[in-house]
Amino acid sequence: MAKNKLDPQKLTGIHKSAIFLLYMGEEYTTQVFKQMGNDEIRQIASAMAEIDEITPEILNAVTQDFVTIYEDRDRLIVGGGNFLKNVIGKSLSAENAKQLFKEVEESKREQPFKWSHNINTATLTGYLKSEHPQTIALILANLPPEIAAEVMVGLPEEKKGDLAIRIAQLGQVPEEVLRDVDEALKIELSSIGKGGGRGGGIPVLVEILNNVDKATEDIVMESIEEEHAEMATEIRQLMFVFEDLNAVDDRGMREILKKVESTQLTLALKTASEDMKNKILSNLSSRAAEMLLEDLEVMGPVKLSDVEEAQQQIVNAAKELEADGTITLGGKGAGEILV
Repeated sequence: MAKNKLDPQKLTGIHKSAIFLLYMGEEYTTQVFKQMGNDEIRQIASAMAEIDEITPEILNAVTQDFVTIYEDRDRLIVGGGNFLKNVIGKSLSAENAKQLFKEVEESKREQPFKWSHNINTATLTGYLKSEHPQTIALILANLPPEIAAEVMVGLPEEKKGDLAIRIAQLGQVPEEVLRDVDEALKIELSSIGKGGGRGGGIPVLVEILNNVDKATEDIVMESIEEEHAEMATEIRQLMFVFEDLNAVDDRGMREILKKVESTQLTLALKTASEDMKNKILSNLSSRAAEMLLEDLEVMGPVKLSDVEEAQQQIVNAAKELEADGTITLGGKGAGEILV
């Protein structure tokens, strides 16, 4: 069975908690679980069930203490499944434990079209060009947003607006239909994957549009505005763009800037508003702000597409920080960080 690889840069608070408890052992975890509610146990148990191994790099991401203990080991092998059975069996009643195991097993099922991470996007795009628009919309709605965005960019321009509307209007799709589409597609593309999936809707379309290039976004939005003005307004209200980072509080902005290369930041500010520039400069050290202004002054002409790409990468970094609970976009203040 293939191992589940954890990315130390994308560990959620739940995964960090699961790794810590796996390291601490069954007796300690049993006592912790007794202090938790079923929902909390369910979340951590689901995360534990996904973990096959903990590498030194992962341990370092969770706590520096693990580096000292395991710096000479290639990896720490953990039996997440057996560990869970022993701990939950000691923590909950037989009936509750049985129900929780059932829910954990269901949560381990792969997300729809998860195999798309390992396929050439151009190949997928080429195959979809000949499919019925409704089928394309269904697939795009269930692909990871960044992959769906790449596919959308590669599709004929005359199809993009229609596909966007279909995605926005797509309701919940029966699981069996999604399974059939998923199975047929992965067979055609000689890939491996399985799972159910989600429907479409405006939030799904917004996720995709937040990852496409500006030209594709303009084509899609113009088409939607012509046929569905109210829908276009709703989409624009939900879309998060570079300038929206101006609403992030100063603590959150400093967290974002830690993940951004100086050259990337300089390029992103090429077309930024004065408010956005001031927001960023005020959250840099005096020396860093001075160097950034100097770099902006000497920067020659650059492609607009390069500027937009740099801005989107910063937006993506912000969204990753929001996803793991480090910051909250929209200026509402950061949530607690669970380590």
